[in-house]
Amino acid sequence: MDLDRKIRWYKLDNTALLFPSIAGENMTNVYRISVTLAEEIDKQLLQQALDILVPKMEGFNVRLRKGLFWYYFEENGKPAPRVAEESGFPCRYIRANRNHSYLFRVTYYGCRINLEVFHVLTDGMGGINFIRELAYQYLRLAHPEKFTSEGLSSETSLNNEDSFMRNYKAAKPKGFAAKKAFLVKSQHFSGGEFGLMHLSMSVAELKKVTHEYGISINEYMVALTAYSIYHAYYKGRSKGRPIRVAVPVNLRPYFDSYTTRNFFVVISAELFDEEKEMSFKEIADKISASLRSQMNKEHLEDLFSYSVSNQVNPFLKAFPLFLKNIAIRIVYNKSATANTTTVTNVGNIKIADEYREYVKGFTANIAMSIGQYIKGTICSYGDEFVYTFSTVLEDTSIERYFVKQLSSDGIKCSVTTNGVFYG
Repeated sequence: MDLDRKIRWYKLDNTALLFPSIAGENMTNVYRISVTLAEEIDKQLLQQALDILVPKMEGFNVRLRKGLFWYYFEENGKPAPRVAEESGFPCRYIRANRNHSYLFRVTYYGCRINLEVFHVLTDGMGGINFIRELAYQYLRLAHPEKFTSEGLSSETSLNNEDSFMRNYKAAKPKGFAAKKAFLVKSQHFSGGEFGLMHLSMSVAELKKVTHEYGISINEYMVALTAYSIYHAYYKGRSKGRPIRVAVPVNLRPYFDSYTTRNFFVVISAELFDEEKEMSFKEIADKISASLRSQMNKEHLEDLFSYSVSNQVNPFLKAFPLFLKNIAIRIVYNKSATANTTTVTNVGNIKIADEYREYVKGFTANIAMSIGQYIKGTICSYGDEFVYTFSTVLEDTSIERYFVKQLSSDGIKCSVTTNGVFYG
């Protein structure tokens, strides 16, 4: 070991600065991406694959440190976290001091590998970048006669820039505050149970239907979520508050970025109650119009530039971290109920040709947050499109309306869950 080598450290990106201040057992800010292989997972091989990969992935090989003014990342250098067979519920809080100081965990069950990431590290695109390479490395170890490559694949990014800072424009307008949204209130599971419901369908069927509606697949799914909440809880009980669906937007295509760190903003689609009952087509048109009005580079730039302007403000920078933490929690708690739910799309996941026969599918899901007790996560692989409900609500009315409308539109859907809905 080179004792003279300096340990590298990194500033947190603008989005990451939020998470250490608000995370805890009840709001973990952990998301999961899972890959299902065509064979049972060998624990020892998975651990070997992780041991090989972590030192090569700079953005994951870090631990979180607390400075006088900000949190920061420091190169970790400890052995990779220990792989374990999945037990308990997904997206639990990651206690770094029990995880070799790492901010992610890897578990497995049957043929499935799960990557769970504290959002301070990266967003969904960074998570895909990691789990895809982990699957490749595992398959190389499991099938040495088939794969000879030892390096990272060409599609794996090692770019670790702070794209928020690179694209920040000064002198942007004030922040975009939102009033309180309609919140779904119902009986929660007991004992900290966390429900997952995966709805699998055909991309080709979805494209046909969404073309007829004149909207994108993403707009269709956001509209379907709003429509299901509308019928299950909202209609006639809105109290003047809108259904507001938060939609994270990947900024990389807009700003020519390949970073593996967080680089997204959140926009919101709104639906207000009306005297007459709205059809799905009417709701879809309103949701689509709401999203499209915000999906332009200038507006997205305004959103993150306002946040960055607070980060670089010399007056605010001078406040010690404990005061920043108090302020961040106050601001977050006030804004947390501005959305009814979140629907996030991690996109279409590509796998290199030589590995495709071994990779059967992907799923993804996110954790709960204040006021949002049911959320949706989207991903696709090949022709399989998966919408995953993550929820702490016992009642499945929203999910039933969702599936019913899919069926009405002629989209066949298979449903799998993690079992908590059956008591």
